[in-house]
Amino acid sequence: MPLPRGNPRKNAAADDLSMSKTLAEIRHALSGPIASLSVPFTRTGQIDFAGLRNFIDFVIAGGSRTILLTYGDSLYSLLTDEEVATVTKATVDHTARRALVVAADRMWWTGKTVEFSAFCRDAGADMLMVLPPDWCQSCTVDTLVDHYRQVARQIPVMVVTNFLLKWPLSRTLELLRRLRDEVPGILAVKDDVCGELGRHLGLEVHDRWAVFASGTKQIVLNNVPFGCDGYLSSFIYIKPEIAHAFWAAAKGRNDAAIRKIIAEVDIPFWEFMVSTPGSFDAVVHGIMEAKGLAQRWRRSPYYSLNDEEMNRVSAFLKGKGWL
Repeated sequence: MPLPRGNPRKNAAADDLSMSKTLAEIRHALSGPIASLSVPFTRTGQIDFAGLRNFIDFVIAGGSRTILLTYGDSLYSLLTDEEVATVTKATVDHTARRALVVAADRMWWTGKTVEFSAFCRDAGADMLMVLPPDWCQSCTVDTLVDHYRQVARQIPVMVVTNFLLKWPLSRTLELLRRLRDEVPGILAVKDDVCGELGRHLGLEVHDRWAVFASGTKQIVLNNVPFGCDGYLSSFIYIKPEIAHAFWAAAKGRNDAAIRKIIAEVDIPFWEFMVSTPGSFDAVVHGIMEAKGLAQRWRRSPYYSLNDEEMNRVSAFLKGKGWL
């Protein structure tokens, strides 16, 4: 089914785009720990909108200034195009300006992404995270600059580095510099790569874009000294105090506190996640059920935890004092 139609402003100049949020406001909203919305389902595979609303309320109360929709965590791989639009509108409506809402696309071609960006703008989203299709490295720097430019005429844009994993660093930096210099409607970047790219990213774009990192706490630390405003945190919906304590330690260069959190929280948590059937996301949905926010289920063929595995999730959380 087609997406709900927005009103693409085909003749608008990017530098004339009226931004609903300033860079300073977006940087503030993307500082500290940030929640990525995990779309919940019922056992029969319907989207659990009550659980979605519970999740939003919990993470805002826990201090996330942004509700972030993503292709990965929000399980767009299990949603239709129409459902992506419905989830986006439901998220905007329930957030009700209590936090920044970043919508996400679904690796569409430019024309469809522009159409969806207009829909997101009209629905009330603050920003759109754009994940371009790049099968077999089919895009060039020029085609991607044009892709982002067209979208940024409709709504403020967030870049995500996930699709650049297979690109050589020199080409990636060429793209990022051109986007920085040629597309003023881009105001933020989510870095999924970190490491060497994350260090370059902070140095190259942090004065023009809000920057936040995604990954384990150990990985995120690479970006902090080079210009990083916040990070994507699982603990904002598990134990928000831990998410904030880590960020305070990272920004304050408190090495003793950082080591303690990584040793006692980060490493055992991720070891437990990846050793469980269905891995990270199956456990995330199990945690949502254990905390009474939503149900554990995901659509087939993705694996959902059984009762015994749910008991192990609850026991793990209780053993850590997180439940």
